[in-house]
Amino acid sequence: MRFMVIVKASKDSEAGKMPSNELLGAMAKFNEELVKAGVMLDGNGLQPSSKGARIRFSGKNRTVIDGPFAETKELVAGYWIIQVKSKEEAIEWMKRCPNPHEGDSEIELRQVFEIEDFAPSDAVEQHRANQAAIDKQKS
Repeated sequence: MRFMVIVKASKDSEAGKMPSNELLGAMAKFNEELVKAGVMLDGNGLQPSSKGARIRFSGKNRTVIDGPFAETKELVAGYWIIQVKSKEEAIEWMKRCPNPHEGDSEIELRQVFEIEDFAPSDAVEQHRANQAAIDKQKS
C-alpha cells in the first residue's frame, strides 16, 4: 500500500520562512530511517503558494489563478510518498515524525489508488502502458 503523507501549511511556511537547522536535522534523521526501512519512495517540502498557480476547470474552459492562496489550513507545505503493509503501519511511522512546524501542526495520510483498484478497461491498460514508459525512463 502506498500513502501520500501531506504536511499542512502554516503561516510561517506560506511566508517562506525556512525551518530551523534543528528541525531540518530531525527531519533528515527521520527520512533516513524511512529510507533504511525501505518505506520512503519520495518526499519534499514545497515552496509557498505565492510561487504557485491553480487551474480551474469549468467545462472546456480553463482559468489560471496565480498564488498566493488565502486559506493556509487548506494548503500543502510538503509531502512523503511511503509504501507500507497497512494504514496502521503508515500511522505508526508518521507518529514518529518530528513536528513539521513550530507550534501545533497537522499531517494527513491518504492511500494512493493502485491500478488494481480499478475494473479492467482500455483506460486502465493505457495507464499501465504509461506507467511502464515512466518506469523505463527512470532506468
